[in-house]
Order: sequence, then structure tokens, then C-alpha cells
Amino acid sequence: MPADRFATRCEKLRSRLKKEEADTFLVCSETNVRYLTGFTGDSSYLLIGPDQRLLLSDSRFETQIAEECPGLDAEIRHSSQSMVKLLSKIVKSSGITKLGFESNHVSVAQWESFRDEFSPTEMIPISGLVEKLRVIKDAHEVKRIREAVRLAERSYRQLIPSLVEGMTEMEASAQLEYSARKFGALGYSFEAIIAMGDRAALPHYRPGPLPLTPDGLLLIDWGVVEPEGYCSDLTRCVRTGKLSTKLQRIYEVVAEAQRKAIAEIRPGIELKEVDAVARNVIEAAGFGKRFGHGLGHGIGLAVHEAPRLSAQVEGTLRPGMVVTVEPGIYLPGQGGVRIEDDVLVTKDGHEVLSTLPRELEHISLA
Repeated sequence: MPADRFATRCEKLRSRLKKEEADTFLVCSETNVRYLTGFTGDSSYLLIGPDQRLLLSDSRFETQIAEECPGLDAEIRHSSQSMVKLLSKIVKSSGITKLGFESNHVSVAQWESFRDEFSPTEMIPISGLVEKLRVIKDAHEVKRIREAVRLAERSYRQLIPSLVEGMTEMEASAQLEYSARKFGALGYSFEAIIAMGDRAALPHYRPGPLPLTPDGLLLIDWGVVEPEGYCSDLTRCVRTGKLSTKLQRIYEVVAEAQRKAIAEIRPGIELKEVDAVARNVIEAAGFGKRFGHGLGHGIGLAVHEAPRLSAQVEGTLRPGMVVTVEPGIYLPGQGGVRIEDDVLVTKDGHEVLSTLPRELEHISLA
């Protein structure tokens, strides 16, 4: 990614920082450091000031920083020096009097060490400053998310014909991840959910040593990370045999809820309103109490990021946001259905980035 893109992001951050009454901002989140610099390592901080963009790291990453972040100033701590001590030295030598920091990414212990080491510099807690920049994707980011979706779909298409009776959920998950990596993904964006039968009623189920069977519904919720770190997140259900009337019904309800919610995605619509569209369909069908999570969330460098499509969240959709739309109905002891796609908000409406069919596919386990 061109270095000037990171410089532009830092300049936008500086503009927002002026409203926070802080001289300089300390970025602590690994994901936010990556967003602002392109650095993919960990255990590092970024200082952003009026005329300063300084990465603080250790010797493990010295060569990596030079390769990934050409032209970026960096301070490498020596092995006998803690990161906080290095930070303190720089804060004091730079004459920083008001230091903002990512309060949503700092533990109480870290905060106490900052307070003690940086005194008399005033520490100003600021939450979500970088995340507010990340919420709108530029054209390059959208391109990378498209690639993450493409890789996820390609690996799914390879998985489905390979499923056989007796294969465990864990084996199916391993096969799916192997395919994704073979096609160029860095790996899963989260641990995939592969849930057979009644286990699909657990929204965040972890695949177990349980066999796939030719008599029910299989839920697959997965996503991958493409080479530049951007994520996808999709869910499909397939039937491996005859379904009960109730499971067939809830699939139809979930599909309708998702279809109607996606149709309403456009700039300016309230986040909670999109959630309500899907929720109203499910409630009207009598399953409202079985849809216990929000409708969706943003995706980007993290698989779960702002905005959230939820009745509890204020705000509106804006062009450049990429969100999941994933209604679900979960019936304990019987099974569950969720359908999920990744959707880009455009200036005129929306574009569904995922292309897999949403119809309930029947597969035969060989």
C-alpha cells in the first residue's frame, strides 16, 4: 500500500485530535497502529503529534519496520528498557504537556504506569478516535475486502463437495481453512463455526469432534483474512437430508428478513432502523425471542468493528461503510439458521459483495 495513504490517515487523525485538547496522541491498538502505518507487528506504540509520527517498538521488528514502513521514524527500545520507560523518555524530551491515549485499548495497570511515569504530563483518555476513521473505507480498502470475500467463497465452494458422512465438524473446519490458505488467504478472520443439527442453535458454537450426519441442517459461519489484513465474514446453511417443517420455515423467515434488511441499506438510514426491518419480519413470524443478537457489524482490518446494526446503537449508515447483515433464528434442541452477507454502502444505495446463492442448498454426504 502506498506510504502516502498512511500519511493522509495520520493527517486526518491530527485534525480530529485538535478537538480533544491534546498535543499528541498515543496509539496502543495493534490494529490501529497497522491502519496508520502499515506495520504488521505487535507490542508497539505509535505517537502522533503536530509534526511527529513515531513508531516505538523493539529489536525483533527493526528490519520489519524498515521493510513495511519506509520513511517512518522509529525508536527501538533496548532489551533492558521497558516500553513505558522509552515512552516516558520521549514524552518528556518532546515537551508534551497533554497526551491523549486510547482509553478503550489500555488496561488499568497500563494506565497507572502511564500516569506514574509521564507525570507531570496530563493524560487525556480518548476512546474510538482511530476507529471513527476506519469506519469509512477508501477504494483500496473496499478492493481488499472484495478479495477477502472472494477467497472465502472460493474455499467454501471447494469444501462443500468434499464433505462426507462421518467427517467431524473440526475436520471440516480444518479443510475449509486449508483451502483458504491454499488460495492465498492468511487464514481465518475468526474461528469458523461449523455446526451440525441441533448444535446450530448455538450462535457462537465451536466445531467439535462430532460427525456430520445425512439428516439435518449444517450451518457454516466463516471468514478469511486477505494478504493485506482485511477480513470477510459470511454464513450459509446447507441441508444434508430432510428437514423438519419448523426448520424449513425458519430458513424461509430468516431469508426474508435478510432480503428486506439489505434492500433498505442506503446512506442516511438509522443503524437501528436496518436492524428493525429484519427483526420485525422475525417477530411477525413468531420467532422474535429466538433472534437474540444484533443484525450485523462493520468489517475491515478487524472482523468485528463499527458500525453495529443494532437497536441499541445510534448513528446512520454512510457511503464507504461495509457491514454484515446476518439475521438468525435459534431453536434449542432443534437447530438454527443464520444467513450472512457482506454489504458495501454506496452513495446511491448498496452493493452486496458476496455472491454465493442464498437458497437452501441440498448436499449429499458421500
